[in-house]
Amino acid sequence: MALVTCQEVLESGYDRDLPALADAVRDAGAEVAVVGWDDPDVEWARFDLVLIRSTWDYSWRAAEFLAWADRCGAATTLANPPEVVRWNADKRYLGDLAAAGVPVVDTRYLAPGDPADLPGDREYVVKPTSGAGARYAARYTPEDHDTAVRHLERMHAEGLTAIVQPYVRSIDTAGERALQFFGGRFLHAIRKGAVLEPGTAFDDEKVPHPNLRTWEPSPAELAVAERALAAVPGAPELLYARVDLVDGDDGAPRVMELELVEPNLFLFLHEDSVPVVAQAVVKAAVR
Repeated sequence: MALVTCQEVLESGYDRDLPALADAVRDAGAEVAVVGWDDPDVEWARFDLVLIRSTWDYSWRAAEFLAWADRCGAATTLANPPEVVRWNADKRYLGDLAAAGVPVVDTRYLAPGDPADLPGDREYVVKPTSGAGARYAARYTPEDHDTAVRHLERMHAEGLTAIVQPYVRSIDTAGERALQFFGGRFLHAIRKGAVLEPGTAFDDEKVPHPNLRTWEPSPAELAVAERALAAVPGAPELLYARVDLVDGDDGAPRVMELELVEPNLFLFLHEDSVPVVAQAVVKAAVR
């Protein structure tokens, strides 16, 4: 099987989970290759399973990446499936979840050509519908209107659709929780602090997972996460999933993001989960 990453990770080793996961899958009895998704020399059909892991440059090259997912999925088993990858690679999926009754953070979309309709009465976040690691994301107050408009203009000039969301104040105190699922079952959870600091420019580099710690989710958090997964169109079989939750103004959990493409699983914080994941990967490969 192939564990798929990107060239930057191959050069930097930035994915802390990848070596341990590869070793665990080998220990579980599989032959493993760690490869870049855009390596032209890889013959995807020779693998029983291609597992997307740290393809963390995909949002910069979304059309190219989605075309690769389609080709790879036609040649062998891709996890998650190409249709899931395509749906989840654009954060307009939040509208689909909301329409299905899943509690999500209030979200509006501003496509190229739309007027800069930005909140004038609250703090808010602007980010692209295709993004990862807080790329092109920033936090604004009404007094920052002109700066936020320039942010929108930059994204629209690059053909990107923007998301506008209220800044969820609870993140500053309760953080954001990420619930991981593997093989259809809850695996573990983590909590992280606020990513977007006031005054940080949208094109500045950011720490995507600050102040990490392990987390024990509440029954309410688990219930919302399971509702989100059940609302994925077509009810596909998902090998892995991560549901990112925050608390709304009413204190109830809401979905911030649903990560089905290349989520960081934070196995380095939950070492006991590594063999569980490895066994699920091998099981998926031998069906």
